[in-house]
Amino acid sequence: MDINLSTKAKITWCPGCPNNAILVAFREAVMELMNAGSLKLENIVACSGIGCHGKITDYLNVNTFTSLHGRLIPAMTGMKTANPALTVVGFSGDGDSYDEGLDHLVHAARRNSDINIFIHDNQVFALTTGQATPTSPKGFKGRSTPTGTIEEPFNPLLLMLSAGATFVARSYAPEIAKTKEIMKAAIAHKGFSFVDIIQPCITFFDTRDYYGKRIYWLDEKFPTNDVATATEKAREYGDKIPSGIFYSIEKPAFEEQLLALK
Repeated sequence: MDINLSTKAKITWCPGCPNNAILVAFREAVMELMNAGSLKLENIVACSGIGCHGKITDYLNVNTFTSLHGRLIPAMTGMKTANPALTVVGFSGDGDSYDEGLDHLVHAARRNSDINIFIHDNQVFALTTGQATPTSPKGFKGRSTPTGTIEEPFNPLLLMLSAGATFVARSYAPEIAKTKEIMKAAIAHKGFSFVDIIQPCITFFDTRDYYGKRIYWLDEKFPTNDVATATEKAREYGDKIPSGIFYSIEKPAFEEQLLALK
């Protein structure tokens, strides 16, 4: 199938930004799913929030929607409920969904809404030039914390596992092939799919060297359908940082249960 998923919009991310890698991975994932006959172009809706990540919908030749800051997920669940045939994919940032929109993220996981959320997690508010976010490491020095943040970051995977997400994964943006495969699995999953994508900000918080030395990929024991096993592995975040699909389980999705009430 010869379809161009690019647009005429000029890409304005910083040269070399790993957001470009996420864009490429998603385009490839969509093309492969379409060629396999499991995805229709007219049924895809790509949504974004506010932040550097939000530019991605300008560069995708599919149906798109841009939300208010932190309000991406309510729009996505509304779309899926109104038209269950849609494949609704959301791109968000650690500031957008771990800060302003955290409540929506937690409740979508709890409900098992049949949507896919891909978080561009660069651990900084990059669009506003470098403030700390909930995943910034303790001691991070930025515009809002010039002497270093005194707050501890939270682990997004642990939060999603405890909230009830039925698909939980982590990827590393520079690893395009791995990210593509995780995106394909997430889109194929029926239920709430959550992928935290480590995406170093090369301008305000360049962590490429740090993560490049620590990222490793989960073995064939994963994904597991045991939340305790997934949780134990997700707690591992230090000298070695596991990536891949941690957890996947099938449960009735929110929208199908809602529509069954009619």
